[in-house]
Amino acid sequence: MYEHKSPDDLRNFPEEARRVAGFELRAIQNGVEPRDWKVMPTIGSGVKEIRIHVLGEWRVIYVAKLSDAVYVLHSFQKKGAKTNKNDIELARTRLQQIGGNL
Repeated sequence: MYEHKSPDDLRNFPEEARRVAGFELRAIQNGVEPRDWKVMPTIGSGVKEIRIHVLGEWRVIYVAKLSDAVYVLHSFQKKGAKTNKNDIELARTRLQQIGGNL
């Protein structure tokens, strides 16, 4: 068993960014693509990143194909042009922990 901190990370977003993230995750649950996203093949198959541009740059990395559920692997504030290697590795580790494939 591992402690999954993604929900806590998401709760720490500023309220406006958290609201956008919640709206986007609800859309995904309803089968609709987020407004601004990209695939993240470096993390694993089917992994995508929601890009939120509210009060800074925020990211929610998720996979939505495992057992018809949406799994938030990692959420964080992006501070540079490239996604930090530690953020990628954390999301990759969490994907493995839920049984996802690389």
